[in-house]
Amino acid sequence: MKSKTIFSIIAFTMGITITFYSCKHPQEEEPAPVTPAAPASCIPASSYSPPAGPNLVFQFKFDTAQVRLDNFGNPVAVGAGNSAQTPTSFRISQHYIELAGDFDSLGHGQVLYLGPTTTAGGGTAAINYCASTITGNNQVFFAKPLSQIAPGSYNWLRVSLAFQTYNIIYKSQYLSTPNHTSTGTVASFIGYKTYISGYQINGHDYVPSTTAGGPGNHAQGYWGFETSVMGSNYFYDGQAPANATTVPNPNFANSPIPAGSCVVTGKFVNNTGSSITPLVVTGLETQDIIITVSLSINKSFEWHEAGTVDGCYQPEIGDVVVDMGVRGLIPYIN
Repeated sequence: MKSKTIFSIIAFTMGITITFYSCKHPQEEEPAPVTPAAPASCIPASSYSPPAGPNLVFQFKFDTAQVRLDNFGNPVAVGAGNSAQTPTSFRISQHYIELAGDFDSLGHGQVLYLGPTTTAGGGTAAINYCASTITGNNQVFFAKPLSQIAPGSYNWLRVSLAFQTYNIIYKSQYLSTPNHTSTGTVASFIGYKTYISGYQINGHDYVPSTTAGGPGNHAQGYWGFETSVMGSNYFYDGQAPANATTVPNPNFANSPIPAGSCVVTGKFVNNTGSSITPLVVTGLETQDIIITVSLSINKSFEWHEAGTVDGCYQPEIGDVVVDMGVRGLIPYIN
């Protein structure tokens, strides 16, 4: 991909130095092999095909009004001196799914799914982004035959989120649009560690910049951003500080989750959300049980205002992104 450095006045600041790139007419790459190495970019799957049932079926819902939680599952407002916005066109992938009781530590419940990993980046295994499945709102992302799940009663669902992409609005005095605003797309790698050789935003190929660590293994918090100005696509990326991503866990007192894991926890409720209802599996089911995994994206993109708190994300004046994590998980039993 040919690129050139452009105006540095717009800087997506997260405590690091960033460079912008402009690209036109990028060449789309073929999907990468699962392991070990991938080409400059890859295209993960965008749909999931369930096995023969009856199944325990999981589908995502992205809720813009769901209560906004902190790491311990408490309702929380946007921090003082900060502003936030609710992203649009949200899509996500996951790496790990577990059913748990009140006192089951991570990995000691009923683990249903562990996504592909790779050692292509060296060291311990990392999430293999190229082998993941990225799904959208009301889309099935996993299913498992109920006959293969240990019979029992489960109070909690744990899902390790790996990648999310969405649109945000930003402001720049250099834009000629009304109110000097425009839309950009964020690609955010929020899993514990991800092998990233390359990826796409809106069909355009990118690789992690040397400033952000280059291709290879990235700890939780690597992100890329693309926007289009006057027909040209502009890209920049960075690495968020450690533990800057909110990972809600309302059961923290009984079963804490390691920092940096992005294993979000939620308690099962009935299909209307009116009462707490454990998930009961007998192994004798004759039809699917569908779990709607509702993720709160309520003001999940949060930044610190460099000047007046005006609710406008303006990277060029020094607004600094402080959090991009989802703000809660509620598993509805349907």
